[in-house]
Amino acid sequence: MDLVNNLVLFFLNFVKYKCAKIIFIQYEYFFIFAKKFKDIYMKKISYFFVTLTILIQSFITLYAQNTAGKEFWMTYGKYLLEPTQINFLQMQIRFVSGSNPTTVTIYFTNLETSFTFNMSANEIYDYILDNTEKAAVYNTVMGITDNSIYIKSTAPITVYSYVNRGQLPEVTNVLPVTALGTEYFQISYFVHSSLHLDAYAVVATRNNTQLYHSENPSVTLDAGEVYYRTANTDMTGICVSANKPVAFFSLHQGANIPFAAHPVVSVPLMQQMPPVHTLGKTFFVPVTGIGKEFVRIVVTQNNTTITQTGGIIQTGVPGAKNNLTNLQAGDFVELGVYIDSAGCYIQTDKPVGVCSYTPSYSFIMVPYLPMQSQCWIPGIEQTVSKAQMAPFVSKEPFFPDPQLAHYALIITPTNTKKNTKVSVGEMLPVNVSGGTWRDNTDAGISFYSMPLPEIDVPYTFTNQAGIIVLGWAVSTTNYPSSYYYLAYSAMRDLTSAFYANDIYFFDLQDTAFCASVVDFRAEIEGKGIEVDSVKWYINGIEEIAERNKLEWNKHFFTGNYKIKMWAHFENGDTISKTGTLVIVSCNQDVAFFVNNVHHSLMQDTTFCNKTVNFRAEIDGFNSSTDTLKWYIDYGSGWSEEIAAQNQITWNKSFENGEYPIKMEIHYDSGETETLVCTFKVQALWIKMRNVRY
Repeated sequence: MDLVNNLVLFFLNFVKYKCAKIIFIQYEYFFIFAKKFKDIYMKKISYFFVTLTILIQSFITLYAQNTAGKEFWMTYGKYLLEPTQINFLQMQIRFVSGSNPTTVTIYFTNLETSFTFNMSANEIYDYILDNTEKAAVYNTVMGITDNSIYIKSTAPITVYSYVNRGQLPEVTNVLPVTALGTEYFQISYFVHSSLHLDAYAVVATRNNTQLYHSENPSVTLDAGEVYYRTANTDMTGICVSANKPVAFFSLHQGANIPFAAHPVVSVPLMQQMPPVHTLGKTFFVPVTGIGKEFVRIVVTQNNTTITQTGGIIQTGVPGAKNNLTNLQAGDFVELGVYIDSAGCYIQTDKPVGVCSYTPSYSFIMVPYLPMQSQCWIPGIEQTVSKAQMAPFVSKEPFFPDPQLAHYALIITPTNTKKNTKVSVGEMLPVNVSGGTWRDNTDAGISFYSMPLPEIDVPYTFTNQAGIIVLGWAVSTTNYPSSYYYLAYSAMRDLTSAFYANDIYFFDLQDTAFCASVVDFRAEIEGKGIEVDSVKWYINGIEEIAERNKLEWNKHFFTGNYKIKMWAHFENGDTISKTGTLVIVSCNQDVAFFVNNVHHSLMQDTTFCNKTVNFRAEIDGFNSSTDTLKWYIDYGSGWSEEIAAQNQITWNKSFENGEYPIKMEIHYDSGETETLVCTFKVQALWIKMRNVRY
């Protein structure tokens, strides 16, 4: 108890007595939950929520690798109803646990209340907000509130937010704290009526967060506070930034999609937006079984060029551009995408944000009756090898649940699509079933809508070549209803990174290399690099000879090494990325290497470049005829690489896919030795950023 008291006193001194009224400590999570007070007599002016983890993170910034996590912030916006009608609104949070059991706590900042529950591995838990809790997280008027929810879990989980009025549901994934950033672009929709404004909400994760709207100072927030902003115009393309990480939600109060559709019913949109540092340059937009969607592409940097196949530029859209070249930051383009085109393939020369929208039933009509919904589309740089999700079904006992057919929409490379497996609950993986693969030949990517009949168990999808999973549903009755959301993807920082032997820095800790030469490569986006601005460190000591180098190599002996890349930009910003290099001792008497990765360590390794380098290391090698042979299985059995016979080093260009490789050595004694491993190539999918999943 003395230790806890000392920590509390330290914290109070740290913030100079700014917070003190009530301190509630959850020992197992080490949380400090407090109110602010105006003077020594503790007069209440507002509430805030802070954790020691957040305090530490003010000095160290980490980024999650996917949409699962242990900490989350969220809020809600106006959804057709005024606060006095809150009892007619459904709000629900769905939790999906991973491979480990966990304890989850939900904190309501405004109410200073919490609820804790336990989850087994691979379990679903639905938390239904009561009327008091709904009122405490519901934003309807522009300004600052404490209407936030904080979620803490002891093991990684995925979190989804659900809101429904009648039979008009909307769903969004909720991003973990470690995936948040400081710069976002609003992606919303056209405003038809002054009754249904465009809106966004920002939730601060740290005290003294300075918020900017289109680079203009807006408000200052403390941890847990929410800024809700509305406008009677479409705010798509507006940049919202902060000096500390925040959660950003796009919350249109009532859209009609497409903009020219007859406004039979205006339906609110709800989508948490990923930060700019996670945005990619290559996208594939699938199409749900509804058959027709609309796509918005928002530009984040000046002089951006977009190329696309499969989409039709929508002309006459208020605020949208009709060209795809020389676009400036904040510009956006709207496309129509139909299932007959097998999706839309988008490539850009600078990072962009992409959202897909299901339209109103007044536009689609038969055979489906959808309602407007918004879904974030990650870049294909954000694929994962394993994704977990569950269909979203309301558990509110006082409202009828919309009768929906639920689906997982899977995106993966065409040539490895048949390797996509699914596990339902604790069952063994099987091939996906119930749908039809649709192949986009331009992109080399396919998508598949799989029905999800089991609504109370998680579905786990796997494919080592990489997948992104979206979720969608549509009405099975004559009453229009639907939802569409991102179910699972990676959330990698794509702005600056480094690679060791073509392995992404964050994933090095899960990768072992032999004691040998390791190749390093940096990728740094934009802003301009000054002289003496790129530095490399090993275990805290700078490699002076490698200063300002984007590519270099070094021989390592066995052990673990902290590798840090540091860069300084012309505008004064600095970044640093750190990874742990694991070097082990390998049998070098007979071995071969693929891109400098030892054959025995090749499992689950994906290379980003189509050109793959091979190297043999053989003691006592005799280069006489037929001594060394190489074989590759392209899908129909072993095929000898005749040109590589007796070659210690060679290279070859591969199409995306998985390739077993065999090296066969014939010794003078007549003995033969064979070494086999498998590697994967996914140059298009991961672009220049290779990941070991």
